[in-house]
Amino acid sequence: MSTDDTASAAQNSTHTGQGQPLSDRNENRSQRPDSDAFKAFMARDWAQASEELPAEAPVAAHAARRRRAVSDRFPGERIVVPAGPFKVRSNDTDYRYRPHSGFAHLTGLGLDHEPDAVLVLEPVDPGTGDDGGNHVATLYFRELAGRDSAEFYANARLGEFWIGQRLSMAQIKAQLSLRTADLSELEVAITKDAGVFEIGGMSIRLLREVDFNADALVDTSRINTGVDLEKADALDAVLAEVLSELRLIKDPWEIEQMASAVAATVSGFHEVVRALPRAISHPRGERVVEGAFFTRAREEGNDLGYDTIAASGNNATTLHWIRNTGHVKAGELLLLDAGVEAESLYTADITRTLPVNGRYTDVQRKVYQAVLDAADAGFAAALPGRKFREIHLAAVTVLAENLDAWGLLPVSLEEALSPEGQHHRRWMPHGTSHHLGMDVHDCAQAKRDLYLDGVLTEGMVFTMEPGLYFKAEDLSVPEEYRGIGVRIEDDVLMTADGPVNLSAALPRHPEDVEDWIAGIWGSTGE
Repeated sequence: MSTDDTASAAQNSTHTGQGQPLSDRNENRSQRPDSDAFKAFMARDWAQASEELPAEAPVAAHAARRRRAVSDRFPGERIVVPAGPFKVRSNDTDYRYRPHSGFAHLTGLGLDHEPDAVLVLEPVDPGTGDDGGNHVATLYFRELAGRDSAEFYANARLGEFWIGQRLSMAQIKAQLSLRTADLSELEVAITKDAGVFEIGGMSIRLLREVDFNADALVDTSRINTGVDLEKADALDAVLAEVLSELRLIKDPWEIEQMASAVAATVSGFHEVVRALPRAISHPRGERVVEGAFFTRAREEGNDLGYDTIAASGNNATTLHWIRNTGHVKAGELLLLDAGVEAESLYTADITRTLPVNGRYTDVQRKVYQAVLDAADAGFAAALPGRKFREIHLAAVTVLAENLDAWGLLPVSLEEALSPEGQHHRRWMPHGTSHHLGMDVHDCAQAKRDLYLDGVLTEGMVFTMEPGLYFKAEDLSVPEEYRGIGVRIEDDVLMTADGPVNLSAALPRHPEDVEDWIAGIWGSTGE
């Protein structure tokens, strides 16, 4: 190549952007002005942001009690609980932000308030901390830049021009009665005096795998101060366990949030029934169902608590069918498993199995009634003082009895129900209940003796969800059963007097379901 050719190639490289760093190339699409005149004009003539302090939020006192419980459990140790960063959906587009449930539970912050925020519980002399505890809590986060800053209009993730207003440090402090500090101070707050506890260093417990920057910061500090990483990981695991177990018993404020999420979910099911006629006529009827529920979730809550299962026909036998690409056909069943997440991040989790044309066939009704009877047996077993696992045993026993009566079990009922048998579980391989709260499968890191072997206690909220699933390809059952999947799921509050069905407003009995559908279709002219 000649000298002239080399110069020409270099000029073309610059012109085409080959010399532009990859990290800058997402900005190519924005075409944002960069002149000094633009910057100067953007920096002036903005109204002053409101500095009015909000009243203390109802959740603040409850969150403080939760932090005190953690403080009592880990005196003398620094506790680090990140909210987590944005999660990329594609390229420079993020998913809607949601903080980690452990962070939200301890702070009271839901929605999309503070990406990258970190809660630090700093140990102090016993009894001298917050509420007489062993720690003082500080929330570290990045405050929005002022309107005279380029970040105001130039930062698509954090600039107010792009994402709207967020509360200031003073406003967060007033709303949650929680100390606040700038995120730039976090590194020192986490690493100061860190080291081997036995020789005078500060022991740190971190809620891991929430924010990899926090993980790296803590791990680097541990390496630099001679902390055994394997032992430290074990300490972190205990923190995750404790934060999960802390949510096993809901306080009155949490129960109100759960009831609100359930009520919004019931509204969503009503919307789905209204949409069924259109779903039947659409080649992706399951998406029509999914969309009808999602609309209600966004109108009344924060979002979906989890991806909606809108499964028609044989798709209902796939336990986590979330593709929702199928046709909704008259004469088949629609299994709808859905929940609205409230703005506080507490979610409902309800399932109903609906006759698409408004009436169950004889075989559908028989299977449905067996599942309903199993659910009722689970309710009868859910009494204070009994073990959580007894709910499941009661429900699946009723299912096994029905399967035996229908001649579907390949062995005797007694053998099927034995630990060595379990043949009936072919048609219901999942559990009957799980705890419910900020996570749809809440308290998942709790110890077995507090979860499956835990005692049913006032304030627990959990699901009741037996089912039967006869796949179209299941040659072990008569053809009349194949392609039928039924699940009935309710959200249950344990009280001192026994279980309360929070979702009782949604019909469960087959006749009531049929009447409910007919009533909605009649009222809408369908």
